[in-house]
Amino acid sequence: MNVAISRIDALTKLARKKHVLRARDLDAIGIPRNYLLRLVHCGTLERIGRGLYAIPNAEITEHQSLLEAAPRVPKGVICLLSALRFHGLTTQAPFEIWMAIDRKAWKPKISSPLLRIARFSGQAFTFGISVQTVGGTRLRVYNPAKTVADCFKYRHKIGLDVALEALRDCYRQKKATIDQIWKAAKVCRVSNVIRPYMEMLT
Repeated sequence: MNVAISRIDALTKLARKKHVLRARDLDAIGIPRNYLLRLVHCGTLERIGRGLYAIPNAEITEHQSLLEAAPRVPKGVICLLSALRFHGLTTQAPFEIWMAIDRKAWKPKISSPLLRIARFSGQAFTFGISVQTVGGTRLRVYNPAKTVADCFKYRHKIGLDVALEALRDCYRQKKATIDQIWKAAKVCRVSNVIRPYMEMLT
């Protein structure tokens, strides 16, 4: 097997494994970036965004839109409805990707996938970030306790019923303890709001 065929084979396998391939991913395995264009021209890969590639008609994973959004907002954190969906704490399927960014950060200009940006600051932004690896891509997502607290903080935007459902499911599915939820609620400054609903669970 010659070098070109070997590289194409390795690149194709990597694309199937990661679902969404970034140009810089090739640097780590020593393959020149021009191989991406070669595979696009022959139909093995398709360009789905700036510097992002995928296998055409590949089986869409449950988190495909998150995998596409994460590289576009590398310092962002998946939050609120999208984090609820990721953790299995809602029956809703949001058509937008909810992403938190620092209050002073530039708002990303992305046409696809659709983003809903929430601006957090201080501990409200840095607390509770969990790094998950899905299909070889690292996703920064708030953990279940922080996500529940965020839902109560943003209850006027997403609905109190959504926040209550998230709290009940998080507790019943044992995704977080009462203490963990309470700590997150204090960070998000919603402890007084969430207290009566937490007392109903215990």
